[in-house]
Amino acid sequence: MKLGIFGGTFDPPHLAHLILAEESLYQLNLDRILWLLTPESPLKPDMAISSWEQRLELLEAALEDNPKFDVSRVDIDRPGPYYAHESMKILVEFHEGDQLIYLMGGDSLGDLPKWERPDEFVKNCHQIGVMQRPRTDINLEYLERTIPGIHSKLIWVESPLMEISGRMIRERLKIGEPVRYFLPNAVYEIILEKDFYNSKNQGK
Repeated sequence: MKLGIFGGTFDPPHLAHLILAEESLYQLNLDRILWLLTPESPLKPDMAISSWEQRLELLEAALEDNPKFDVSRVDIDRPGPYYAHESMKILVEFHEGDQLIYLMGGDSLGDLPKWERPDEFVKNCHQIGVMQRPRTDINLEYLERTIPGIHSKLIWVESPLMEISGRMIRERLKIGEPVRYFLPNAVYEIILEKDFYNSKNQGK
């Protein structure tokens, strides 16, 4: 099988996540996508994020109507720190014989040299699907010098450019600005019902 691995904090999961995943599924001819929820980001240890239990509930709601989308508990079920090279090593062993394509945005690709043991991460990926147009400003020559062999593993996913982020949604919820059409309906309903992100002043 060809499996996409889509990692992130997903705080909360929104429509841009789903659109990018669906485009990757289609363009890369993937069989399934595993959404790898990380309890915390090693690159942003001071970033305030919601509990992984809350984010997991929202992510499961976001994916429930697509049989080709599944949540991976690889990071949830082990102690931190949560480095991508270790997560991929576990996934490669568990999915022996499958092709694992890690999906990331162009910004993450540019930051890859800052990751913990990026060479091991790249080694554990059959390919790396970059969800951004090739005309991005990423310095591919620098990446190849820093992480030899990465260029041969990169594949590009043509995707819409969307200015939607979890941070933006959280901030809008706190000040009462509408977010209904930034989110899957199931996610939106749970946020309202349980008052996640101080969302009581949102109207249905």
